[in-house]
Amino acid sequence: MRALKILVCCIIFGSVFVVNAQNKITVNAQQKGEKYERFWSKCVGAGRANEALRAGWLEQLEVVQKNCGFEYVRFHGLFHDDMFPVFVDKNGNITYNWQYIDDVFDRMLDLNVKPFVELAFFPKPFAAENSKTVFWWKANITPKADTFEKWHDLVKAFTQHCVDRYGLDEVLTWYFEVWNEPNLYPFFWDATKSQYFELYKQSAIAVKSVHKDLKIGGPSTSNFVPDERFAGETTNDKVSEAVFNADDINSLQWKGVWIEDFLAYCNKEKLPVDFVTTHPYPTDYAFNPETGKGRGLTRFARSTKLDLEWLNKTIKNSAYPDVEIHLTEWNTSPSSRDKMHDLLPAAAYIVRSNLDCIGLTNSLSFWTFTDIFEEKGGAASIFHGGFGMINFQGLVKPSYHAYRMLNQLGDEQLFKNDVVFVSRDSGDGKIKALAYNYPQEAEHSAPSGYKSYEYLSKGTTKALNLEFTNLKPNAQFKIEILDKDHGNIHSYWEKMGKPEPPTREQIKLMKNVANSLKTTIATADNDGNLSINQSIAPWNVILIEQIN
Repeated sequence: MRALKILVCCIIFGSVFVVNAQNKITVNAQQKGEKYERFWSKCVGAGRANEALRAGWLEQLEVVQKNCGFEYVRFHGLFHDDMFPVFVDKNGNITYNWQYIDDVFDRMLDLNVKPFVELAFFPKPFAAENSKTVFWWKANITPKADTFEKWHDLVKAFTQHCVDRYGLDEVLTWYFEVWNEPNLYPFFWDATKSQYFELYKQSAIAVKSVHKDLKIGGPSTSNFVPDERFAGETTNDKVSEAVFNADDINSLQWKGVWIEDFLAYCNKEKLPVDFVTTHPYPTDYAFNPETGKGRGLTRFARSTKLDLEWLNKTIKNSAYPDVEIHLTEWNTSPSSRDKMHDLLPAAAYIVRSNLDCIGLTNSLSFWTFTDIFEEKGGAASIFHGGFGMINFQGLVKPSYHAYRMLNQLGDEQLFKNDVVFVSRDSGDGKIKALAYNYPQEAEHSAPSGYKSYEYLSKGTTKALNLEFTNLKPNAQFKIEILDKDHGNIHSYWEKMGKPEPPTREQIKLMKNVANSLKTTIATADNDGNLSINQSIAPWNVILIEQIN
């Protein structure tokens, strides 16, 4: 009866905590490490090109480049009408205008960030007269008879301009990706699969005509599916009804969209493919909190790793076995109104998923670095479930801290399990470790906004018993803890009474709170030994970093 009472009390107060005894982990700081690719710092997403002309967007990009190490940024709408890339006079003569694109690229490069170029969407003169559009800013997605010829010329002229302006050596480091999620008919692409393949063909020919070593890739398709809804020339959503009725979606066989057909087409047409892109969100249909559609279609926590294993196997069996893999969008869900994006569990999921996928990809691009993002227009609340790891006011979220911590890891792996990853920096020899608690109780699905209370209210505390040997005598380590009270700005905002919007003074205070993690210092003994015994509450993330 006493145990029952204790259990009930724990549930009432929001958590059931049981410390699991674990074996001590001993790591020799001088042991041989295994080199690995720190792919999480390769690329990050943003909304659309025009948003990059704003001071706030650039300020936040500077923050994430400095602290999270991102090398590339990918966004939509490079050729959209609000970037004014094309002018057509009354006689039908075409003039290209790169001023707005140059402004964006110049400022990005000044911040040491390169463009991961998404070639999209159609300038209005190249689209069908009554082209369908996407988003409130009306991106044109319907081609007409002569679109592909004009598109080829546009892409060639743009690529040549980039080489002329930034130099061949620089642009050879860029990536040119053709379109965004063309399988989502008629949302992002109002045409057939075959017409997308033709678009890729013309893009590849255009880019390679400038220089054969420039990198081109696709098909930039949406998240994995367990059925044949995308097998035909256009989407057949009726095929997916079984997914909504499945007792357990994790028992279904999930696979990438258009990947096999795309690679087969490119091989048949003798087209270059330098990298393959797709978007392995851990969902099926994006959950829409307004309509309820997609509720429950969130896959289990390790789905991203399984998807990448499928992708690697598929590519190895293709005519392009050695191409790079870039997952150009990824998050807990593809909904820009999913409140989980603002909350603590997202950070543990980010850390766990990225560490799980070491060796399986060249990038896993988080969508997005900022809430200065307008696919659905502006949001009514400063915290609205936006994709960004930084909100509109510049307040960093737990997802930002996840990437900041990942960026601190060294490039040599010394130890890894489901609780801690230990690395060493080959440059200075310092030890960097990252521990986290993704609770076993939440394995059944990735963190999802409509289940936010369920995620926050349960989980088992884990014990980290980590011992380092062969350190420098008296070496010091900084230990940073991301938890419900530190670095979790949404929780602090709730305690403030959810001001909408906060005053300037409140914003200054909140920025300090958002950036402040619980920090302690641990020191090795005279023999270079250090023991770290730490309880990790559910969803917490801990960075253990040697500082001398």
